[in-house]
Amino acid sequence: MRHSLRMRLFHFSDDPGIERFEPRPVRVPSARPPGRDWLNGPLVWAIDDWHAPMYLFPRDCPRILIWPLATSSAADVQHWWGGRDCRMIAHVEWAWFEALKSSVLHRYELPRQAFESLDDAGMWVARQGVTPIARETLTDLPEALRQSGVELRLMDDLTPLKGVWSSSLHASGIRLRNALNWAA
Repeated sequence: MRHSLRMRLFHFSDDPGIERFEPRPVRVPSARPPGRDWLNGPLVWAIDDWHAPMYLFPRDCPRILIWPLATSSAADVQHWWGGRDCRMIAHVEWAWFEALKSSVLHRYELPRQAFESLDDAGMWVARQGVTPIARETLTDLPEALRQSGVELRLMDDLTPLKGVWSSSLHASGIRLRNALNWAA
């Protein structure tokens, strides 16, 4: 996959005082394909600018973001997407809406040359420490989502969306272990 020279990388945090990001293992290891178990080890994680809206949420907020791909079937687009005019749909439980409205995040911009792409939903990693090149404070996350072209959909729980992973749309689920009834 080619990456634009103008593409920017970010890390989101509720900590406003990070002067340097040091590699650390993930908090909850994931099953990785053979030869990719190193992704659970000490790394600095970043997200590219197109996918950055996936992290415009409080850290532990469960969410599912979807968007159509060039290869998505017309039936899947109609069922999961409809005629929306946005680039992503973010689904969040109502129980998290107050936290979403009141949270403050800090978007750190990171130097791209320190990172390697995972070619997976905009994720990049660095194996060495990284000093941010800029920091921006975000105080209205629902508005930041709107400005990013993301439709926010609030639901009582996210379980009706489990089938989206069987569709031809892209689906990213983040912190789903915190979602109501998800493990059921």
